[in-house]
Amino acid sequence: MMNKLMKTVSMSLVLVMLTLMSVACAQKDSGAGTGAAEPAKKNVTLDFVWFSDGNEGEIMKGIIKDYEAKNTHVKINMIDVAYKDLSTKLKTMISGGQPPALARISTTELGAFSNQAIDLSESNGGLEPFTSQFIDALKPYYVINNKAVAAPMDVTANGLFYNKTLFDKAGIKVPASPEEVWTWDEFSAAMKQVMEKGGAKYGLVWDYTPHRWSTLLYQFGGSMMSADGTKATINNEAGVKAAEYFKKLHDDGLMPKSVWMGGENPNNLFRTGTVGAHWAGNWMIGNYKDVTNFEWGVTYMPKGTQRSSVPGGKFAMAFQKSGVEKEAVDFINYISTKEINSKFNQEALFLSPRKDSAKLDYAFGKEMMELFSNELNNTAPAAAEDWSKQTIVPKFSNDLKTTLTEIIAGKTSAKDGLDKIATLIDKAIGDAKK
Repeated sequence: MMNKLMKTVSMSLVLVMLTLMSVACAQKDSGAGTGAAEPAKKNVTLDFVWFSDGNEGEIMKGIIKDYEAKNTHVKINMIDVAYKDLSTKLKTMISGGQPPALARISTTELGAFSNQAIDLSESNGGLEPFTSQFIDALKPYYVINNKAVAAPMDVTANGLFYNKTLFDKAGIKVPASPEEVWTWDEFSAAMKQVMEKGGAKYGLVWDYTPHRWSTLLYQFGGSMMSADGTKATINNEAGVKAAEYFKKLHDDGLMPKSVWMGGENPNNLFRTGTVGAHWAGNWMIGNYKDVTNFEWGVTYMPKGTQRSSVPGGKFAMAFQKSGVEKEAVDFINYISTKEINSKFNQEALFLSPRKDSAKLDYAFGKEMMELFSNELNNTAPAAAEDWSKQTIVPKFSNDLKTTLTEIIAGKTSAKDGLDKIATLIDKAIGDAKK
């Protein structure tokens, strides 16, 4: 009986030992506990709310496909919306407790969703290392309360398109370098010559937006608000001079009143070949690509007391409480690299916001794009500081547009008109503090 019991115990011990050895071997083969191999990554899906102005959506889909091939545990689901529906879509998703992992947004939404955004600087060695990748003019837009709430994807700039055929006929050579930039009086004289000797009906057309007009404000050394955002400055001496000069351009017949007072499309007017120049944005490079009835190009904007453009752009934001925060940040870091960001902007005919991608090998308009980049690099800080205040600017921008029209028409003086706007700005600043 004892021998039988001992045999049973021995068999049990052997089985236990074999089991332990089997487990140990399995752990060794898998690398578990040795650091030899990483555990399999959890499969995740990132919802990416997106809007398109042109072909950039298709370009991003190609970038996503490449990313998914390298990161097989990640699937990115693009949710296309019309830009006018973007804010509503994001608010609905967030309030419903299902924020997207990612969204492409413009300057308008940065402030509105900054509290729900992930601080991208935390995974990039701090704020300065992160922001140092991008042009300085954009910083006031996406750095909010000392946090990088988004990453710049592309950048826009205001600038000057000109009818080369008319300029050549008038015997006028545009500035060939930043050192040769015209003053405003020199530019006005050139416009007169384009009309008198080149046969242009008008020297210049200007987009009917306060954003485009504000370029002149910054060139004259003005701003809409103080740098700290505590008070209106649009009605100071520089602002009044900018508004008065804008009226003078109309009074002298260099600009048609039909655009700012009648709503005529400046794009259509420039396309007729009878206008010397168009004050617009870099996105018009692609728009004018099909113009063949005359030669056209981009030249440097004139300067007042300084040079300036107005920066804008699109950004990528990652949201808190999506459940895939790390993966969302990893993807933004990927599309923000020099290689991928350059590919996106080069193929879409956009300007890159990266400092090291100012010169890209565009299939069309390469030199024109570089000129716009130069305009951005010589932009007054006030331009982004003003337009980044998107809780305030929408409260007075339409009134500013109307008031400028009244100044052109002589219904109010530049000083009185801008005094009225300053009152609205101060009220908007006060309301934002409540």
